[in-house]
Order: sequence, then C-alpha cells, then structure tokens
Amino acid sequence: MNYFAHGREFVDDPYVLAGTAVPDWLSVVDRATRIRSRQAIEHIAADDPCLAAIARGIVRHCHDDAWFHATRAFAELSLELTAQARARLDEDAGFLVEILLDAALIAADPDRLEAWYAALEGLDFQRVAQAVGQMGRGGGQQLAIFIPKFSRERFLWDYLDDGKLMLRLNQVMRRVELPPLPADFGRLLPAARRQVTRRQDELLTAPEAQATNGAT
Repeated sequence: MNYFAHGREFVDDPYVLAGTAVPDWLSVVDRATRIRSRQAIEHIAADDPCLAAIARGIVRHCHDDAWFHATRAFAELSLELTAQARARLDEDAGFLVEILLDAALIAADPDRLEAWYAALEGLDFQRVAQAVGQMGRGGGQQLAIFIPKFSRERFLWDYLDDGKLMLRLNQVMRRVELPPLPADFGRLLPAARRQVTRRQDELLTAPEAQATNGAT
C-alpha cells in the first residue's frame, strides 16, 4: 500500500495517520532506521497519547502491508504490469500498483485527500520525530524537517495526471538509484489505471476476508 490507502481511514486521528506514513517516510529520509511492528507494539499502550497513536499507526501499516502483498490481485497485477513494462522497467511493477491504487482512491474521494493533508498540517512535527526516536533507538529526527515539506508539496495530487505521475515515478527511480523511465512508459499508464481501478475492491480486501466471503 501507499500513503493514502494506508491512512485514509484516520483523517480524524492525525497521529495514527502519521504512524501509517512513518515507515515510508523513513525509507526516504532515514533508511538506517526501520521500525517494525514488534517495536511499535511495545508502545501502543504508552502514557503519552501521541506516542501510543503513532505506534498504533505503524502497527496498522505493517499489518496492512502484509496482507495486501499477499492478495491475489496484487500478485496478478504486479505480474501483468511488469510484463507490459518489459524493456522499460528494470524491476517489479508492484510499486506502480500501489501508486495507481492511491490514484483510484483519490479520484473517488478527493475531499478525503484534502482532509488527509489537513491532518498532517495539524501535527506537532517535533513530537512525531521524538516518538519515532523512542521506537527507533534515536533515529528519525529528520522527520521534524521532512514532514512539513512533504505536506506542503502535496504530491499525491499528481497521481491523477499521467504527465505529473511520470515526474514522480522518476523521482522514485532516482532515489533507488535506477535509470529514469523512458518517455514512452507514460503510454502504459491509462490502461494500467483501468486495470488497478477494476480490481481495487480485491486489492483492499484481506485474503482471509476474501476466503470467508467466498465460503458464505
């Protein structure tokens, strides 16, 4: 999952929402600090409500990622998009599935993305960084500077436009030290959007829930 899919249910609980974004934020600004679910669980009943809320968000992120990547829809779409992008993309296209799922969810409910950003803007960024430091053995202090920049840039809106999305995808490619995508990669995006949108309900349903529904 990507940022919006992870946090869209928590626009009224900003520090839980922040927690759902923390693992992805750290992958950008402090890759040496990784907070796993077992570390966050230790803090979900903390006396500090901010720390507890962020911990709950991190646990939710880890839980959702685990079942999301186990869905049949994610596996099949990743394979399909990787095959379609062959010779243009040197890695698995699973990250594109996640981004296009965010795009589909934003297109269906743009007001919720506005609320998502409003929740971020109301955070005490230093408190978020301190909470992450408690869970991550002192790491993550860059978040106090990074989160307001992330919020001001509002780049999730760019997922709705193929040209702007290409720019964002190439930023990701640079960050992971891969060559930029060729210009004709953008031609794949309209069909890829339709594929992901068509299966978004499957992508957002945990495998165990799908099995239960299939048995009833």
